[in-house]
Amino acid sequence: MRDLDILISGGGIAGPALAHWLTRYGFHPTVVELAPAVRPGGQAVDLRGAPQLEVLDRMGILQAVKNAQTHMGDIAIVDARGKRVSRLPSAVFSGEVEILRGALSHILHEAARAEYVFDDFITSLSETADGVHVTFDKAPSRTFDLVVGADGIRSKVRELAFDVSGPIRHLGLHSAIFSVAGAYGLDHEGVMYSVPGRCATIMSTGGETRAALDFASPSLDYDHRDRNRQRELVAAAFEGLDWEIPSLIKRMWTAEDFYFAPAAQVVVPRYASGRVVLLGDAGYAPGPGGMGTGLALIGAYVLAGELATAGDHHTAVDRYERRMRPYVEVCQKQA
Repeated sequence: MRDLDILISGGGIAGPALAHWLTRYGFHPTVVELAPAVRPGGQAVDLRGAPQLEVLDRMGILQAVKNAQTHMGDIAIVDARGKRVSRLPSAVFSGEVEILRGALSHILHEAARAEYVFDDFITSLSETADGVHVTFDKAPSRTFDLVVGADGIRSKVRELAFDVSGPIRHLGLHSAIFSVAGAYGLDHEGVMYSVPGRCATIMSTGGETRAALDFASPSLDYDHRDRNRQRELVAAAFEGLDWEIPSLIKRMWTAEDFYFAPAAQVVVPRYASGRVVLLGDAGYAPGPGGMGTGLALIGAYVLAGELATAGDHHTAVDRYERRMRPYVEVCQKQA
């Protein structure tokens, strides 16, 4: 089964990785991405274990990923006066390779010989016997043989094509990440200050310094596109704390790469509905410590391989589900 037109919603990690493999196997992938360009910044992500590194090697990008890794050292744990009281060794959190999410996204984008449509998104999906008719917010409507939702935890594709209730499992934590360029004098190292329910970390990763503000809370009601509201939630959570917190909050308000998200998992009874398939966080976000980036890369490799070897898309997605679900469950349990 080759020579199919396949639409991929999401240009982050899973989407471009899938596009790379589909092109190699003779398919025709199109990637639609809401952002106006490849997203920069984001948190550092780690790749662990032989399977994940093997997939990168088979893609031909392992060396490029290694060249862009953070080489992050230990994180010092300090008290409110900045006195170092302990440390978190880099071996605990960096895996075999650690790289900024934006850097990995750029590498994958360059490796994927696909059609990209930026600054647009899917508005409707209508499946027929021969394909999926797709309408977009800006681009003309088109029909594809298959649609893949690789569009993250709040997947629009999942919303449109899957009749599932409550797929997002909140894990009780929210995180904000943003740049604090030229600050704090760190060099490939980090410093962390925490009180019960709140934690601030500043990390230097090769010329770039980022702050992470994490706080425990129940699920919050906010528009995921409303950055100012998200900043307000972070500021309120850290109000009254000392150390570098006031400085970080001030910088947060003007950071252009501000990113905010809950720690959450996605749990759905199936990864496919007809000609629509979920990949990566859209179908099985594992949560912190669940190897989400590596899981997305392996998912893309498995899905493309099954599509290339199966005689029809039903067989391919069934095999994809059977192969991926046990690995997904292990990763989610770990998180």
